[in-house]
Amino acid sequence: MRVCGVEIKADEAVICLVALDNNLYDIPNLRVPKIALQKGTDSEHIRKFQFAFKKLVEDYKIDAVVIKERATKGKFSGGSQGFKIEAAIQLIDDLQVELVRANVIKEKLNKAQVNIDFRDTGLKQFQQNAFETAFTFFNP
Repeated sequence: MRVCGVEIKADEAVICLVALDNNLYDIPNLRVPKIALQKGTDSEHIRKFQFAFKKLVEDYKIDAVVIKERATKGKFSGGSQGFKIEAAIQLIDDLQVELVRANVIKEKLNKAQVNIDFRDTGLKQFQQNAFETAFTFFNP
């Protein structure tokens, strides 16, 4: 199974692909580590973002997308661009999309039977939250 972890930061979706096959984890290289929404006020740009993300899902045969949920209120609440990114991903036809809260991710990482040191993954530092989000999908 191939899962794409997504962390939304401002106007970008930071992504990481994690695959699990025969109890072996694999982190395939992606052509892009993030996809940006150029202008969230223009529906054409939102469609372009959705097309780019859908193409990525098709090209890499991704089975599910897990998005790190952001707060809707308070000091750390997400901006409008981020919620448009989230909606564009959720509205892709025939794609399983789940939202996971940060505290659930932290709990699952603590309970995980497999400990993966992020420094050994070969990913860029800014992809760590996307990786952890995808990794927790495999750890109920």
